[in-house]
Amino acid sequence: MEMTVTFPGGARVDAQFGPFTVQTDQPPHAGGEGLAPAPFSLFLASIATCAGIYVLGFCRQRGLPTEGIRIVQRTETDPRTGMVTKLGLDIEVPPTFPERYYDALVRAASHCAVKKHIENPPAFEVRTTVK
Repeated sequence: MEMTVTFPGGARVDAQFGPFTVQTDQPPHAGGEGLAPAPFSLFLASIATCAGIYVLGFCRQRGLPTEGIRIVQRTETDPRTGMVTKLGLDIEVPPTFPERYYDALVRAASHCAVKKHIENPPAFEVRTTVK
């Protein structure tokens, strides 16, 4: 997959891939206008939504309703470095959701490809090229 990043102005940075454009911006306190999520917020959202895809798939395969299910993601950061030190995902289900599937929901969410890539990171290669 190839992704192209462009700079449309201000602190905005967009990523184009396939038929999609993902827009980002920085919040006003960081020099942006806050017109779109910050890149790091999208990174965090990719973790939660990826887990959500796996929870959704689990429920669909079993004919379980997804109404009232939500995933709440919480992060803890090191105040010295600003780095995330812990990330928690709570899969909230309504009282009518069958209890026998609680652990299976956790296992399904744990299959998230984004989570697996964080746990086993790829090698990064960054370079400057002349086009």
